[in-house]
Amino acid sequence: MVKKQEPLAAKYEGPADHYAVFIQEKQLKDISLWKEFVRVFKEHTDIADKGWRGEYWGKMMRGACLTFTYTRDESLYAVLRGAVEDLLSAQDELGRISAYDVAHEFTGWDMWDRKYVLTGLLHFYDICRDTGLRGRILQALTRHADYIVRKVGGGQGQIPVTQTSEWWGGVNSCSILEPFVQLYKLTGKGRYLAFAEYIISTGGCSEGDLITLVRQGKYPYQFPVTKAYEVMSFFEGLVAYYEVTGEREYLETAVRFAESVYESDITVIGCAGCTHELFDHAAEKQTEYSETIMQETCVTVTWMRLCLRLWNATHDHRYIDRIERSALNALYGSINEGGFKMYSFEKNEYKDGLPFDSYSPLYNNRRGRGIGGFKEFSDGGFYGCCACIGAAGTALYPLYAAVQNGDVFYINFFLNGKAEGSTPDGQRVLFRFRTNYPSGGKFRAEVYLKRPERFRVRLRIPDWCDRAAIRCAGEQFLLSESGYHTVDRVWSGGDAIELDFAEKLSYQEKNGRVAFTYGPLVLARDEQKEGGPLTEEKSFYEEGGAPAYKILPKEGKELIRLEIKTEDEKNILLTDYASCGKNWLDQHCRITVWMNAAPIGQA
Repeated sequence: MVKKQEPLAAKYEGPADHYAVFIQEKQLKDISLWKEFVRVFKEHTDIADKGWRGEYWGKMMRGACLTFTYTRDESLYAVLRGAVEDLLSAQDELGRISAYDVAHEFTGWDMWDRKYVLTGLLHFYDICRDTGLRGRILQALTRHADYIVRKVGGGQGQIPVTQTSEWWGGVNSCSILEPFVQLYKLTGKGRYLAFAEYIISTGGCSEGDLITLVRQGKYPYQFPVTKAYEVMSFFEGLVAYYEVTGEREYLETAVRFAESVYESDITVIGCAGCTHELFDHAAEKQTEYSETIMQETCVTVTWMRLCLRLWNATHDHRYIDRIERSALNALYGSINEGGFKMYSFEKNEYKDGLPFDSYSPLYNNRRGRGIGGFKEFSDGGFYGCCACIGAAGTALYPLYAAVQNGDVFYINFFLNGKAEGSTPDGQRVLFRFRTNYPSGGKFRAEVYLKRPERFRVRLRIPDWCDRAAIRCAGEQFLLSESGYHTVDRVWSGGDAIELDFAEKLSYQEKNGRVAFTYGPLVLARDEQKEGGPLTEEKSFYEEGGAPAYKILPKEGKELIRLEIKTEDEKNILLTDYASCGKNWLDQHCRITVWMNAAPIGQA
């Protein structure tokens, strides 16, 4: 069984901490919202339209539990405990916790909803400190799962799992694979592993075996079902299955799937799906103007989660690079800190703003264009899928900044603050971090412990960095490749590691357009900041074969602000994507990552 990596107990400063705490206070402590989510199960609200309201509770509970693991906020814990108690009261005499009644069960999004009941309860079980409550949660989990195992499967009189939904070839239902594997890890009951193996045997989709398609070298946009969020969720479950069985062919398939997603569909900001939330060869399509919604926040967070699961299994730094790109750009760009109203296609009107925007533009368009997974409640309120899943992303990024695996401490993300854990000999070790990352390239980690001890610290050198310097105890190492650099030594209190990245403006050209990055930050133009249109073609003034630019003082919550010099001397302003277009109710709120430009470096 693959050992789970343990995040260090940490407290950070800056955007990562700010956004996790903002979502905690704005959303996760809202008792009335949790009650609304539970009422869906008590009233079987999803019957009328075969909806997915039943996903909201478990999806948000997962993010809330991860947030608590980072913040250790006791008032949040109390709210979550109350929400769990309320959900347990919604379990019927058959063991079901479902937003559908028995007459309509295993249709629409019922299995998907039940997946998230398992997911939410399993995550709270991990943080629950009350032995009695843990026992009741475990009993509820097994009754809920056992009902599914009796009704769904390949046996006589059972419903095939791929036929438990009319949508997407049943891949949404098959994504219940992951929590069933997690329940097997918790209980050791073979029937749950057997059910997971049954799901895998179906290939996850009635329209085509997804596992076989990956092994045949198909890209995800070539699958018969291209719903990005649900397909990635199924492969999360495949990695979980490898974790308990050690069957490497499943890990290798999931790795191959993730690489094909990255190559064909992940865009510059770390999301996928330029046609709604579908795999559509977005790596190429991302430069196009589109009137449709695109790059759903659910896809961003699920990609981050899949990458984390693969990192836990492989310790390949590339997955951490990809999480960072998604978090700093697509995810943080989606946070509706201003509380701006959002447009509902379903109601054809603006509704009260949710904590997360659902869609992220790339070329000359605006935020706030739709509410993903919009569903109304019986009392007239509403919610959405992206708002529920976002907390899992804002928690994941700081939570996995510093992680321990045996005698190795991984420093994955560069944040200001402190983190502590236990050394292999059992003594407390405290790390203090100081950095100007991501807008700068300096990072310092100081190590404090009572007595000298040998262990390893592994620092990530990001994939965007072509050279870096590490200094420790009078030694200096010059690095020209990305990956982890390991410092293996006897540490004494006050020892420090210093890391200097060679940050610079970089660019990529595609389909006659250009996009700029600075370190891990994707840059964008913003109508509100520039006061003019964004689509005119530019020729950049070059020095040494690269565009000339200067760094400007940051404004507001920007992470970077710079000006690129143009041949017509009408220079353009670029700031970090996450800070752009955040007041989407303003008349001039368009933003663009991809810019019309003459080829660079050909003068």
